[in-house]
Amino acid sequence: MERSIQKNGLINLLILLLVGVAGLAAARYANSLAGQVNILFLGIGVLVAAVSWFQMRLEDRERLEKLEFDELAKTQSGSALFEARDAEAFPAQRSREQFERFFVPAFTVILFVLQAGGAWLFWRWLSKSTTGFEVKQPITGLALFGLFALLLFLLGRFSATIARLERHRLLRPGASYLLFNAFVCLVVALGMVGVWSGFPKTDFYVARVLCGVLALVGLETLVQLVLELYRPRVKGKIERPLYESRLVGLLGQPEGLITTAAQALDYQFGFKVSETWFYRFFERALGWLLLLQLGALVLSTSVVFIEAGEEGLLEHFGRRVESRSPLGPGAHLKWPWPIDQVYRYRTEQIQTFNVGFAEESEKERERYVLWNQGHHGETNFLVANHVQVSQEVTNETTGRRIPPVSLLTVSVPVQFQITNLLDWAYNNEDAPALLGDLGTREVVRYLVGVDMNEIMSEGRQEAAQTLRNRIQTAADEHRLGAQIISIGLGDLHPPVKVAPDYEKVVAASQTKQAKILAARADEIRTNALAGAQAHGILNKANSERLAREVSALAQAALFTNQIPAFQAAPSVYAERAYLQTFARATANARKYILLTTNTHDVLIFDLQESIAQSLLNLSVPAPKSK
Repeated sequence: MERSIQKNGLINLLILLLVGVAGLAAARYANSLAGQVNILFLGIGVLVAAVSWFQMRLEDRERLEKLEFDELAKTQSGSALFEARDAEAFPAQRSREQFERFFVPAFTVILFVLQAGGAWLFWRWLSKSTTGFEVKQPITGLALFGLFALLLFLLGRFSATIARLERHRLLRPGASYLLFNAFVCLVVALGMVGVWSGFPKTDFYVARVLCGVLALVGLETLVQLVLELYRPRVKGKIERPLYESRLVGLLGQPEGLITTAAQALDYQFGFKVSETWFYRFFERALGWLLLLQLGALVLSTSVVFIEAGEEGLLEHFGRRVESRSPLGPGAHLKWPWPIDQVYRYRTEQIQTFNVGFAEESEKERERYVLWNQGHHGETNFLVANHVQVSQEVTNETTGRRIPPVSLLTVSVPVQFQITNLLDWAYNNEDAPALLGDLGTREVVRYLVGVDMNEIMSEGRQEAAQTLRNRIQTAADEHRLGAQIISIGLGDLHPPVKVAPDYEKVVAASQTKQAKILAARADEIRTNALAGAQAHGILNKANSERLAREVSALAQAALFTNQIPAFQAAPSVYAERAYLQTFARATANARKYILLTTNTHDVLIFDLQESIAQSLLNLSVPAPKSK
C-alpha cells in the first residue's frame, strides 16, 4: 500500500506541474490577469507536492529499514551486530528526522516568502495594469481552464479520499492543493464568462480576489511558523506537516465544515446529532438548498429599483435595448444578471467637476484661504500681462527679455446637468472624463488671452460667463448631452512661491493710491478753509463799513435835529446836554443823596473816591435772637 501511496503522490506532483505549464500558456494566450495569478497557486502546489512526495520516500525507506532490522534481530548471529547506537543502526530514520527538523521549517519559510511576496507583487502589478490588459480569447480561456478544473478536481477527490481512508498525512497536502487549484481554475473560468458576457473588468476583479486569498494563506503560514516555535514536542506523536495549509484544505474541501459542525453538535448536546434523520436529510439536501438559494439570489436581480432623481439604461448582453426608453424612478422588471444589467445616472442632480484643483476633505478644508499657503491639488495656469511694447523687462541672471506672461492659480468648479441621457451614455466612452478635459482645455485657452490683474479684480463675472459659453459649445460639438449650469471663479491668486512678492507689489500700489487720495483730501480741506477765512474777512469788513456809515448818518441826522432844539431854549438845551453827559460818565460811580427839610436844596458833587472799596462792602452779621 505504501508504494501505491507514493505513486499517487508522484502523480499529484506531475499533474500539478503539467497543469501549471499548460495554464501559463493558456493565461498568456488569453491575456488573462486572473489566469496568471492562478499560476502562482499551481507553482506553490507543485512545491508542496514535491516535498510531501520526497518525505513519503524517506518514511518508506525508514519503514523498510525497520523491517530489515526486525528480520535480522530474530537471528542469534545478528543480535550482537545491532548493539551499536541507534544513529548508526538506522541511517534512514536519522535522514528523515534531520529532514523534518531542518529542511521542513526552511521550506515553510520559503513558502511564506513566495506567498506573501507573490501577493504583494501581483497586487502592485494589477494596480498598474487596470487599463493595459484586456482578455483577448475568453472562449478559449474558458474551455481550457474549465478542463483544468475538471482534471484537478477528479484527481484531487480521489487523492483526498485515499488520504482519508488510509489516514496518510503526507498525501493530504498535495490532494488539498489539487482540489484548491481546481476551484481556482473554476473561478478563473467564471471570470472568462463575465468577460464574454460584456463585463471586461470581471477578470481583473477575480485576479484581485485571488491576490487577497494568497495573502490570507501566507498569513496562515506565518502563524504556523510562530506557533511551531512554542509547540511542545512529544516523542512518538505523529504531527501534522508544517507546510500543510488548513485554509487551503478547507477551501478545497468545504464539506469538512459540515463534518466539523457535526462533531461540535455531538459534543455540545451529548448525543449523536449527526445521526438523526433531520441532520441526514439536511446533509443530503444541502446541495439543493444551496441551488435554491442561488436561484433566489439570481431571481432577485430581475427587479431593479430606480431612485428619485435618477434614470436607468437597460442593456441586454451588453447592448442597449432599443425598444425601451430610459427607465424612470420606480420598480422595473428585467432578465436576471448577467443577461440584463441596468446602469443608473443622476439626471436631475446638479453635478460638479473641478478644473485646476482637487476636492479637499473636511479635515483639509480651511475656513480662510490665504495666498501664501498651499492647498490640495492646485494647478498653475499661464495668463497674459498687458504691458507696453516699448517697455524692456529683462532677467537679472540671464539677461533675456521676460515675456509679458505670468502664472496664476485658478480654482474653477463647473456645475452641469445631464439633459440627454442617451447622448451622455453612448456617444462617448467616458463622458465625465471627456467633459472635464474639455473644461480644462477651454480654461487654458481663455486664460492665455486675458490680463492677470483684470481677471483677478473686476473681470471675474465676465470671465465666468465667457467660460460657460465656451465649455457649453465644446460639449455640444461632442454631443455629450450635458448643460453647463454655472462656472465659479472664487479662488484666483498667484503661485504660493511668488505670493509674498506679489502682496508687496499690491501693498505698494495700495499705499500709493492711499497717499494720492490723502493729498487730494488735504487739498480740498486747505482750499475750503482758505475760502472760508477770506469770506469771513470780507463779511466783517462789509459789516464794519455799514456800521460806520449808519453811525455817521445817525450823527448827521442827530445834529440836524439838535439845532432847532438849541434855538428854542439855549440854556435848557445846554443844561440838559450837560446832565446827559454827566449821567453817562457817572454810570458806574457810587452816588449819595442827602435829604434835608426847611432848607434850600444845595447839591454838592464830590467826584473823588475817598473811602476804600473794601470798607464799603463789609457785611454786617444778623443779630442773634435771645
